Amino acid sequence: MTTSTPTFDPTIAAAPTSWRDRIKITRVGIFSVFFILLGLWMLIGGPQTIAGDTVTELTFGGDLAPLLVPTLTYTLIVGALYLAGGVVGLLAVPGLQRLKTPWLLINGVLIIPTVLIIAAADNSTNVTVMLQVSVRLATPIVIGALAGIWCERAGVVNIGIEGMMLTGAAFGFVAFTLLLPTGAPTPTLLIVGVIVSVLAGGLMAVLHAWLSITFRTDQIVSGTVINILAVGLTSFARREILLSSDAGRETLQPIAIPVLSEIPVLGDVLFNGKPIFYMMFILLFLTHFILFFTPWGLRMRAVGENPHAADTLGVNVLRVRWISVIIGGLIAGLAGAWFSLETNGSFDDNVTSGRGFIALAAMIFGKWLPFGAFGGGLLFGFSDALGQRFQFLGVPIPPQFLQMVPYIITIVVLAGLVGRAIPPKASAKPYVKEEK
Repeated sequence: MTTSTPTFDPTIAAAPTSWRDRIKITRVGIFSVFFILLGLWMLIGGPQTIAGDTVTELTFGGDLAPLLVPTLTYTLIVGALYLAGGVVGLLAVPGLQRLKTPWLLINGVLIIPTVLIIAAADNSTNVTVMLQVSVRLATPIVIGALAGIWCERAGVVNIGIEGMMLTGAAFGFVAFTLLLPTGAPTPTLLIVGVIVSVLAGGLMAVLHAWLSITFRTDQIVSGTVINILAVGLTSFARREILLSSDAGRETLQPIAIPVLSEIPVLGDVLFNGKPIFYMMFILLFLTHFILFFTPWGLRMRAVGENPHAADTLGVNVLRVRWISVIIGGLIAGLAGAWFSLETNGSFDDNVTSGRGFIALAAMIFGKWLPFGAFGGGLLFGFSDALGQRFQFLGVPIPPQFLQMVPYIITIVVLAGLVGRAIPPKASAKPYVKEEK
């Protein structure tokens, strides 16, 4: 008796077995559907809600003439671009493949002026002030994201950035308040307060490094401990010291950079800021240079990707992680000083309002790259400034919703809709030196 050997049919094996196999959901597809719906809403709802003669006046300050934008015409043109871009993104036509990503990117960038122009319909809004506020509000987020890059590039997750920022904000202002009776010049005392803020963030980072690197405690748990400790510690300091003393209300003063501050629009936005604002740019370029153009940066990246291989080549993994985490804490402390010493001139409980967590989202948005994190910080800063501008323009949106916008964007970023974000391979993994 002979038996037949079953043959393998690849077409049968490759056949989809469920609806999930038949429908492939991609990020391009999701954004395409989003822009199609948004474009249809603008094309259909625009004529119904915006009068044909409505004009939005965009002012820029100085001697620049205002720009008058026909609101309805602009809405219809952008709506058509959104609809066409979404359709192109969904079509599987070979000749249109190269247009998908650029078109969707342009659509995404157009969201910023579109929201501002429609919100200010039949009104006037100062674009220069809007940009200035956006970059200013992005300052602690960008600095906090840089602190996270220093830690995670070395393989240590640091969700305690929020606590380090809060500690820096509290104790920098406490130092400034306690030194006021000495009669020293206020600018000098403010600088001393900033230094104390930096050191306070560094001390919290020492605790994080001690727990997560030396004792190999779970890094998420260690960061959570720091956040909880910071809330209690700063609240105690405020109650025992600040409420019982004559706390000052002074802040760091703006420094206009000669010549550059006179450039139209950009001068007011970038070259007429306060010291910590300028420090953000210095740290941005310095972090990028150290990370990618110095031996120390190479060791950091090696330790974050493959610490065992780095150890084999003679790199002291634990020392690199310790130093990187401490530097990250010092930077986070500087971000905290922005709240109390550069912006508010005071300290309140939870003054950071979750900006440390938003900084982590900006770091992920930027794919653990300094300039990418800067872009993420600007996105969150603009969303925060947009909420404030909506309230100023009297847009009929509940203020509670406007306050939620930065956190909603954080959820969207962490959901991965901006693309796949791959952290350093050894991130969150304790290192144990192999015995020879």
